[in-house]
Amino acid sequence: MAISRSQLLKELLPGLNSLFGLEYKSYPEEWRSMFEVENSDRSFEEEVKLSGFGMAGTKDEGSAITYDDAQEAYTSRYVHNTIAMGFSLTEEAIEDNLYASLSARYTKALARAFQHTKEVKGAAVLNEAFTGQVGGDGKSLCATDHPLVNGGTNGNEPSTPVDLNETSLEAAIISIGKWTDERGLKIAARPKKLVIPSDLQFEAERILKSTMRSGTADNDVNALASTSAIPGGYMVAHHLSDPDAWFLMTDIPGGLKHFVRAPMKTSMDGDFETGNTRYKGRERYSFGYSDPLGVFGSPGA
Repeated sequence: MAISRSQLLKELLPGLNSLFGLEYKSYPEEWRSMFEVENSDRSFEEEVKLSGFGMAGTKDEGSAITYDDAQEAYTSRYVHNTIAMGFSLTEEAIEDNLYASLSARYTKALARAFQHTKEVKGAAVLNEAFTGQVGGDGKSLCATDHPLVNGGTNGNEPSTPVDLNETSLEAAIISIGKWTDERGLKIAARPKKLVIPSDLQFEAERILKSTMRSGTADNDVNALASTSAIPGGYMVAHHLSDPDAWFLMTDIPGGLKHFVRAPMKTSMDGDFETGNTRYKGRERYSFGYSDPLGVFGSPGA
């Protein structure tokens, strides 16, 4: 439906001092700090996790060596979605100069809507980390038992959900250090950044920035701070929906990924029958993950 003069009546009357409501600030693009970005030229993308080799065996004198097999572990698929929205102005509204007075504001409002949409869709990967989207290994992003080719498992979620505190963070970092590859070989995984909802920002500041241990009377050093255990510090992701959930981004490649199939484009055209002018924006992309070990998360207690 086109925006008509009746919907913008005050803009046509004398005595109008100012317009407001479309100038709110937006947060920076937070999703960019969490997702690897790649371009795509297909309707969907697939990424396959490979299994390497296990430990080398001891060869007895005169005996044959043991041969090992490599194989595919699982496949992750990214299906791109088209995101589009626009607005239309009637011919009469344009004649009365309403477009001239509102075009810049509505163009910014349209861009802000697209940015917000992308933040929500990116954050949905973490919001659904414990019960939502199932990955290539048949598990949600965060699980206690991601299966391995050798029959073992990796856990990127505490066995018992825990709130964010010094102890839970230390336990998470210890767990990350115990991860193995598909054949049971240790991998040198490290946390990079703590991602939290706005509800936990002050708690994170106390935990990571205090010189001494926070919340205790002990005169002990804050080991998280002194060892730079989380070198990227913390970031607030304002579109996380659970006030208790927290996530550690790790240096494992191929974790959270964003594929761009078609970047943002805007266009306009006129309708011959009505004289209305239409404006639209469109982009196509997908958010998801390949290797769940790119994240360690807890839904909170």
